[in-house]
Amino acid sequence: MRIGMALNYAGGFKETVDELAEYEKAGLDIVYVAEAYSFDAVSQLGYIAAKTERLEIASGILQIYSRTPTLLAMTAAGLDYVSGGRFTLGIGASGPQVIEGFHGVPYTAPLARTREIIDICRKVWRRERLQHEGTYYNIPLPAGQGTGLGKPLKLINHPVRADIPVLVAAIGPKNVELTAEIANGWEPIFYLPEKAGEVWGEALAAGKARRDPALGELDVVGQAALAIGDDVTDYLEFGRPMAALYIGGMGAKGKNFYNNLCRRYGWEKEAEEIQDLYLAGKKDEAAAKVPYELLEKMSLIGPEGHVRERLAAMKESGVTTLNVTPVAGDHKGRLALIEKVKEMAADL
Repeated sequence: MRIGMALNYAGGFKETVDELAEYEKAGLDIVYVAEAYSFDAVSQLGYIAAKTERLEIASGILQIYSRTPTLLAMTAAGLDYVSGGRFTLGIGASGPQVIEGFHGVPYTAPLARTREIIDICRKVWRRERLQHEGTYYNIPLPAGQGTGLGKPLKLINHPVRADIPVLVAAIGPKNVELTAEIANGWEPIFYLPEKAGEVWGEALAAGKARRDPALGELDVVGQAALAIGDDVTDYLEFGRPMAALYIGGMGAKGKNFYNNLCRRYGWEKEAEEIQDLYLAGKKDEAAAKVPYELLEKMSLIGPEGHVRERLAAMKESGVTTLNVTPVAGDHKGRLALIEKVKEMAADL
C-alpha cells in the first residue's frame, strides 16, 4: 500500500514544500495537489518537481472543463518531463457550482467528456497525429467550423512516458464504472471501507469486466485523516466543517453528489438535515449533524491498535494507495506520523 499526502491549497504552500524532502526521506510515496478555485495546481506541481527527487506527484484534481483535452495532455507530458516520469494526471468533473460559477462553462455530459478526454490524452502521449471525432470534441475542427485551416498535428516533444497514469475522482455509480473501465486509478471522497462494496462494488465490477488488461490493476486511492495516540480522538472533530461543506454546501438541493453519497451510505435523514442547515447559513449546526461514525470510519485517528485495524480494513476493501492528512501540532509530529503509517502499512 502506497502512502500519499495532499497539500493544502488554502495557504502555507511554500513552507509545506520546503518540508517535502523530509517527508520523501520518511517514505512518502506520492503527493497530491488540488486545484478547486484556488491557485492553479500546475505551477505548484512544477515547483514540487524541482524540490524533490523520488516523490511521485499528482494533480488531485484538474477539472475536465477548465482546459481543452489537448492542453491537459500537453500539461501532463510537461509535468512528467520536469519530474523525470513521476507525474499522475488526476482529473475529475468537479461540480456545477465551480464549473459554471467560476469558469463560466456549462456543466454537461461529464461521463462522455471524461471518456473522450482520456482517449485524446493517450493519443497525444503516443505522438499520433491527433484526429478525434467525438460527440463533444472534434479535432481538428471539421469543415464548416472555424477557418477550415486546421490539420492533424502530433506533439512536438517526445514524452518521457506514453502511458502517463490517469486518475479519476468519481463517486457516482456510472462515473465509477467508467473509471474502472478506462483509468489507471480511482479516487473517491469520504471512503468508508465497510460500505465501499455495497455502494460501489457493482459499478466497479461492471467497469473491470470491460477493462483492457494492459492497464493493469486499478489503483484505489482512499483518503483519511491520520493521528495516532491514546489522546487524539478529539481530532475527529476537525473533520466536521469539511464534511458539512461538501455534504451540505457543494451543490444545490437535488444536485449535490456528496449529499447523495451520504444518503447511499445510509444517513438519509442526516444528509437532508446537514444540507438544509448549511444552505440556510447555519454552518456550525450543519457540522454538528455530521454522523460521528462517518468521521470515525473514514479516518485513521485513535490508538495504534485502532489505526492498525482501520488500515487493515482499508486494504481488505481494495485500497492500494492511502492518501493521508497527518494531524499534529508541528512538522516533526506530522513527519513522525508519515514514518509510522508507512511502517504499519508495510506490516499488513
